[in-house]
Amino acid sequence: MKLKKIGVTVGASLFAVALVAEAAVIFHNTGTLSGWNSINREHNGSVTEVTNVTYGGSPTALKMTQIYDSAYKGRYHSEVVKNNVYRRGDTGFYGFAFRLQNDWQFQPQSYNIAQFIADFSNTGCDDYMPTSMVWLSGNQLSTRVKYGSICAQKTLTFNNLATVSAGEWHKVVIQAKWASDGTGFYKMWFDGNKVLEQYNLSTTISDDRYFQFRVGLYANGWYDDKYMQGSQSNRSIWFDEIGAGTTFADADPDQW
Repeated sequence: MKLKKIGVTVGASLFAVALVAEAAVIFHNTGTLSGWNSINREHNGSVTEVTNVTYGGSPTALKMTQIYDSAYKGRYHSEVVKNNVYRRGDTGFYGFAFRLQNDWQFQPQSYNIAQFIADFSNTGCDDYMPTSMVWLSGNQLSTRVKYGSICAQKTLTFNNLATVSAGEWHKVVIQAKWASDGTGFYKMWFDGNKVLEQYNLSTTISDDRYFQFRVGLYANGWYDDKYMQGSQSNRSIWFDEIGAGTTFADADPDQW
């Protein structure tokens, strides 16, 4: 079955929101500060709209920067946030392009670049908790799903899915069926190549609240490890062509 693109064309067919005719684009952003529900800049971090480093002919991109501070004990988010992107029972595509700075120093410490997250502070078991995340460790791309209940969370991690190069644009597309009963699936493409395809698994928490989709530079390794590996304390990642769309089960993502 051939898929039909709808909505805005997304550069070099990064995200192509390649959906059947009945599908709907949830959102699409071409590297601008407008259109987000919120922007998260923690401590000395920044999120700026730039024109000098862009993707696929786009006029703008988002530059996310974080700076390590040994005296600071908080987190290091520089992210844009879109609300109400998925809830349990949904199926959708989610994509973005990203570029590491030219001299990015690869260290075996986690740098998160995308996450799905919701506020569970009313449960007494967690506050803002991410389910799926996408991150770098060294030059390798990883992702995960989280399932179970919010008070008894379980995590399934997929490591070493693709090798990331500094100074060039990469494209990530995720397709997920968000289920908590073992009927879900989770797929990922990197630069047009399918690097992950898992079926018959639980992909989200047993809760029906909506999740946000965030992209950016979250230097979570600095916070979790309580120190910085290597000597590069100022890091930047650019993002462009960020989007999400829903689809139906008869769509074939291999025919993008």
